[in-house]
Amino acid sequence: MFDFLEGYDVLGAFWTTVQLTALSAVGSLVWGTLLAGMRVSPVPLMRGFGTAYVNIVRNIPLTVIIVFSSLGLADIFGVTMGASDDFKLQGFRLAVLSLSAYTAAFVCEAIRSGINTVPVGQAEAARAIGLSFSQSLRLIVLPQAFRAVIAPLANVLIALTKNTTVAAAIGVAEAATLMKTMLENEAQTIAVGALFALGFVVLTLPTGLLLGWVGKRMAVKR
Repeated sequence: MFDFLEGYDVLGAFWTTVQLTALSAVGSLVWGTLLAGMRVSPVPLMRGFGTAYVNIVRNIPLTVIIVFSSLGLADIFGVTMGASDDFKLQGFRLAVLSLSAYTAAFVCEAIRSGINTVPVGQAEAARAIGLSFSQSLRLIVLPQAFRAVIAPLANVLIALTKNTTVAAAIGVAEAATLMKTMLENEAQTIAVGALFALGFVVLTLPTGLLLGWVGKRMAVKR
């Protein structure tokens, strides 16, 4: 029944997808948090940069960003991400960079919505006791904001997992790349499609359920 799987490393392809998702999630969370801080900063230049970044990046297709990272950064500017002698590793790292940069815009907006749920009086009280803006944001506001946006961030993570398929555009050997190869070589079109669809459901459904449960447990009681 599963003879068409012989010769294909399906688990390896999905493992690459998991690695892309995990590394990009960390990168986008860090950069997205910094962007959210810029969006609510009292410094006009930082607010302007954060706003421009989010509005521009969110409206550029992810495929364009990933292809630009390969053709623009790597081929034209020579940015190899420390993997100049390994094309596959270079493509993987550029895909992580692109996914992180793109997803960070959505992480930023999720976190900013969480910041807006924190009562203004808490930030005012922090300033009253002498805390700077960055200290107030780090110690008072962000911990509460993160608790309020676990569920929205889970949705961003699920979208990121599915967006990793775009990395196939620059030859990263993840699940979508292998699926394309199998569809070209095998006659089992429905079986191949169902297999990879099930694989992504297995990756995303438990993540959504777990983080949804954590979000309810960690929600700030108002």
